[in-house]
Amino acid sequence: MFCWCWWLSYGFEMAWFDVVAWVDNFQEALSVFEKNHKGSKWLNLDLFDDKSLDTIVEECWPEKIDVIIWWPPCQWFSLTWTRDENDKRNKLFYSMFNLAKKLNPSVILIENVPWLATLYDWKAKDAIIEQFESLWYNYKYQVLYAPDYWVPQIRKRLIFVWYKKWMGEFEFPKPIYNEESYVSCSDAISDLHDFDWDDLWSDVSEYKSKPLTPYQEMMRKWSEHLYNHVWTKHTENVINVISQVPDWWNYKDLPEWVWWSRIFHEAWTRYNSKKPSKTIDTWHRNHFHYKYNRIPTVRENARLQSFPDTFVFEWNKTKQYKMVWNAVPPLLGYNLAKQIKKLFK
Repeated sequence: MFCWCWWLSYGFEMAWFDVVAWVDNFQEALSVFEKNHKGSKWLNLDLFDDKSLDTIVEECWPEKIDVIIWWPPCQWFSLTWTRDENDKRNKLFYSMFNLAKKLNPSVILIENVPWLATLYDWKAKDAIIEQFESLWYNYKYQVLYAPDYWVPQIRKRLIFVWYKKWMGEFEFPKPIYNEESYVSCSDAISDLHDFDWDDLWSDVSEYKSKPLTPYQEMMRKWSEHLYNHVWTKHTENVINVISQVPDWWNYKDLPEWVWWSRIFHEAWTRYNSKKPSKTIDTWHRNHFHYKYNRIPTVRENARLQSFPDTFVFEWNKTKQYKMVWNAVPPLLGYNLAKQIKKLFK
């Protein structure tokens, strides 16, 4: 539910789950999902409409749905947006509850921003717990840190796992890596080339380097061509400003007269070559490549999100960046899926 373009579900498929159906109302993302994933049903539905839930049940019948993955829009719980406790979009949680009653899955995974747990004096979290406990589910929730699970990006996500009481005990995945061994930006994207002014604009190109790290080998597996590695031509002024920012620094390292152009605490920030990247931002124009004087390409950001190179993004670059930004790292989904799979044994 709210599948966007195949991130958590991709992680579940890596753990040998079958995706029966996926639902969203952002047609561009659905088309990207369809291009990259064959064999399951896609449904463009409005989940504010109760009739949509009946459609989902009809389309899934007679399959037994073991798991529902639900990613309700997080913008209304994020610290970067104006939050309204009475916003009707918060009621999407009740649609989730009603669908669970209809499909009766064994497991429900809910993913959102960390602040959901305490927002509105814990009302949102308490409402979720109250609803699902009435359906005879046990639950656990925890904030997971993506770099702990081989993802080269600083990103925290709140995960609820609801599971039927007869299934035993669920345990969240233990961290695989620590601060000394996290996959860094250079580990993730150093094999992807820079550009010259006369480079052609093409969404399909060729690799100019062999994979240099185990992470790059994993991302490039079965990929014959390089997709979505298209550069953005900056003005000379922008290039000049970027060039003055060292690895892992931001606007504070610039002359004060430049600050006014971007009044934001992460403005003009270079990724750290030796550490995971900053959380990929919405408009993709505040963060810059750790080495080159430009913003990362869609493919570079997709690598930092742990999308494999075989995953192809469509539509214009702005929408491609949005799809990558608005993702949950597939490798995080994979580690969750492995733990959930143990419940079915």
